[in-house]
Amino acid sequence: MRSLLLGLLVVGVALPFAANAEDAQDQAIKKDRKKLQGTWQVTSLVIAGNRAKDEDAKKFTVVNGDDGTWSVRSEGKESSKGTSTISPTVKPKTIDFTATEGGASGDQFVGIYQLGKNKRKLCFVRSDKERPTEFTSTTENQNILVTYERIK
Repeated sequence: MRSLLLGLLVVGVALPFAANAEDAQDQAIKKDRKKLQGTWQVTSLVIAGNRAKDEDAKKFTVVNGDDGTWSVRSEGKESSKGTSTISPTVKPKTIDFTATEGGASGDQFVGIYQLGKNKRKLCFVRSDKERPTEFTSTTENQNILVTYERIK
């Protein structure tokens, strides 16, 4: 009986903490989704250590919805779209996304992100590789590193 009471006490104490942690995670996701929402101009693109010319990188924009949807546009024409999930309470912040339409349809990616008011950075790789832990792109890690500025 005593262990049952102790177990109930532990569960009764632990559940509010779990609920609070879940609420904090949900609030952090909503906050970052709101910051991500909008249209972003690619300012720099590095793929597997190869830096794209600035004028080529700037041909791309990304439109993010506050619900995790996104679309990539090349010179104004939509080339790909999909969905994402984020975890803003871990360090570095993580993102997983799937292309649902376009040339990469069905492909899944894992990455990390930094988010400022009008600038952001994303480093990602196909999901069959290890998630990046830092914002680098080399021939060895095969990461894709993108920086963006918000279009106002």
